Amino acid sequence: KQKYRHVDNIMFENHTIADRFLDFWRKTGNQHLGYLYGRYTEHKDIPLGIRAEVAAIYEPPQIGTQNSLEILEDPKAEVVDEIAAKLGLRKVGWIFTDLVSEDTRKGTVRYSRNKDTYYLSAEECITAGNFQNQQPNICRLSPDGHFGSKFVTVVATGGPDNQVHFEGYQVSNQCMALVRDECLLPCRDAPELGYAKESSSEQYVPDVFYNDIDKFGNEITQLARPLPVEYLIIDVSIRCARLLSAGGAGTGPSFFPRLRLSLIRAALGLVLGRATHTEKRAGNVFKNITESEIPVVTILRLEPPKSCISLLLEAVRTKNEELAQTWKKSEQWATIEQL
Repeated sequence: KQKYRHVDNIMFENHTIADRFLDFWRKTGNQHLGYLYGRYTEHKDIPLGIRAEVAAIYEPPQIGTQNSLEILEDPKAEVVDEIAAKLGLRKVGWIFTDLVSEDTRKGTVRYSRNKDTYYLSAEECITAGNFQNQQPNICRLSPDGHFGSKFVTVVATGGPDNQVHFEGYQVSNQCMALVRDECLLPCRDAPELGYAKESSSEQYVPDVFYNDIDKFGNEITQLARPLPVEYLIIDVSIRCARLLSAGGAGTGPSFFPRLRLSLIRAALGLVLGRATHTEKRAGNVFKNITESEIPVVTILRLEPPKSCISLLLEAVRTKNEELAQTWKKSEQWATIEQL
């Protein structure tokens, strides 16, 4: 089992980020998936620690049922990344739900992921390995320029108190290598077990082993057919920073995190075609962005030059209220106020 982490902590900038993500499951009962956008920062509580700070969740095209998730091709993926980059954000992980309602009157959910079952299934480990291989960690001291990945996995699932809990993980570098070389398969009837492929005429696969303790307390070496996926999982702690009070918008330091969150949420909602009837409401630029997420949605629907929206996004990224006020005086905002 890997003894080190590439990321030591996951932090949501605001509790509403995760809460809004759960709305889909609350309304439909179907599982849901999203990509975490944010940045990597220093985790000061740990020597040389790294924290993944989550500023927004983007929900790509997908098919969700009560028991499964299928990610569809996303024609807007590049646009989303571009918008995020202008806000100083990048894709730092993914999140999915595994929630089953237990008592609708009490609002409780089933506690299903624990030491007696599994924390991540083999199929989820393979998916996480694929994502981590797509987002390698740049390392100038590595021969190929990369080492592991900082891409994190978050699961929204039931906890011991039958309330929704968020659990953070990564898969090990060994798991990434097995997934990259298509050597790891899930077991059909045991989600907690993977299976190292056997060699064939098309592909040579070296034997994979893991160490275990037998009933007599002796360390033994086992062939990874099957392989308990707990050997591939790394725990990552999660916390939520309550940067904002419930009192609404403002223009102080705590205002801009919500401004940035609302902007990217609105923009990402637009590229998915999820704009709402509230788009046509108008008013103060700051109040609307924080309360109803109107401006970016409406502005982008009008398809202005990229330089126009870039000015507003730059104002948010740099927390420059003066720049935002300059944008408010533009023709684009005047057009929106007349809608």
